[in-house]
Parts: sequence; structure tokens; C-alpha cells
Amino acid sequence: MTETPLSTQTLPYSMDRRVVIAAPRELVFRYFTDSERWARWWGKGSTIDPRPEGQVNIVHANGVEMGGRVVAIDPPEKIVFTYGYRSGTPIPEGGSLVTIRLDEHADGTELNLSHAFAESSRRDEHVQGWRYQLAVFGNVTANEARGGASEAVDSWFAAWSEPDAAARQSVLDRIASHDVRFRDQFSLIDGMADLRPHLAAVHKFMPGMRITRDGDVRHCQGTVLADWVARGTDGQERGRGTNVFVFGPTGDIRSVAGFWGPAA
Repeated sequence: MTETPLSTQTLPYSMDRRVVIAAPRELVFRYFTDSERWARWWGKGSTIDPRPEGQVNIVHANGVEMGGRVVAIDPPEKIVFTYGYRSGTPIPEGGSLVTIRLDEHADGTELNLSHAFAESSRRDEHVQGWRYQLAVFGNVTANEARGGASEAVDSWFAAWSEPDAAARQSVLDRIASHDVRFRDQFSLIDGMADLRPHLAAVHKFMPGMRITRDGDVRHCQGTVLADWVARGTDGQERGRGTNVFVFGPTGDIRSVAGFWGPAA
């Protein structure tokens, strides 16, 4: 199928959206160059040929199919592709133009989307769709970036349970940022220099206390929830609760908030 060249003259109506994704830019861009990742975003059966004139296929979960072609690709910064419906309505295949630019951001990657249309009504119909699709995209990319979250969470709890200060610090240096923040009903900690004596006090006043993860971690856009249980030297439960971990784009723990629940 030959597509008509598109321009701002043929597509004068555009919608723009900016989101910050909790994953490194190089990882985010792989979702435009790898059909397996592309399908994680759009749906099973979706594919992309990451080169100029390469075919773009999107298969939504409801069976609606989209198609287009790559216009330009500049890793890891930008991809441009045409976009339309295989059925021909409401936009013919290749009848609109999507531009996605990725910029470095302190929290991961800033994604800037521009989608150009021939008609304002078609633009307006796609605003909520892109709001949804970019949320899905942010989650699948952040989930991949947080692939080691369970190990990091377990290491965090192990550090709290470790009585040896040097071993404890070695673990924390590996998994957490230097300015890590921790908040719970007994803690108001800013930075590693504040966390060290705080953990020493835990072992002074609650010797032998061990904290372990209870169940699987849960991910959402770079934030991870993990339930925990604390037990004394006799193995009896002393408390349980949930921690909220915020990770940096490279996988380091940036902050933790702890919520205590009733003992079992």
C-alpha cells in the first residue's frame, strides 16, 4: 500500500502529551525497535519493523487493528510513524502521523508525543486513548526496569535484620541511593548518614528482630509495594505492615515509606 506523504498542511490538527517514565531512555526506546516489547505495549500480534518504510502493526485486545509505516527513527531519541485503522475508518491506514521524542530526565525518561490529524474531530477522539496507552506504556517499561525489585526489597529487609554494621552498610550501598529517605511512625530519615545510626539503634533496642517480605511485590510506574512481617528471636510475630518503595530509573531505592498494620 502506498501512502500519501503527510505534512502540517495535510494534517493541521495535533494533540500533544508529555509524561515521565520511570525507566532509562535506552530501555524505553527498545519498545520501538523490538516487536516482542512493542506487543507488550499494544497487544499480542503487534509488530514493528524499526527502519524507514518499515511496517507498523497494532492489534488491540478488542480486535481492532491499526497500521502504518515508520517515517523516521533516530535511536534513542525519536521515532515517527504513520497511523490509521485497517478498516479505513475513522482514519485510513497511514492517515495520521505520530511523533515520539524521548529526553533524559532525573526520574527516568521524558516522553513527548505529538499526533497530527487531518480533522479536529479525529484528534479529539484520540485524546483519552493516548492518555490510556501512555499509562500502559509507562507501566510495562517501568516493570521491566524494576525487574530486580524483589531482590532489592529483600536486601532492604535483610539490612534491617543484619546485626553487623559493616555487612549492613555494604548491602545498603549496593541497593539504595546516598540520599535515600525513610518514613514510618518511628522514623524520619534523610540520607544514608542518618540511616546508619538509626539502624544501629534498632539492633540496640530490638536485638534479634528479623524482618522478611511476605508475598510478592507489586509494581506501578516505578513504585513498588511490599508486605512484611517482623519476628523476634523466639520466632513469634512482633508486627507486620507494608512498605512503599520508590526506585530511581537505574534501580536504586530512592525512598521508602513504612505502614504498620495489626499483628496477626
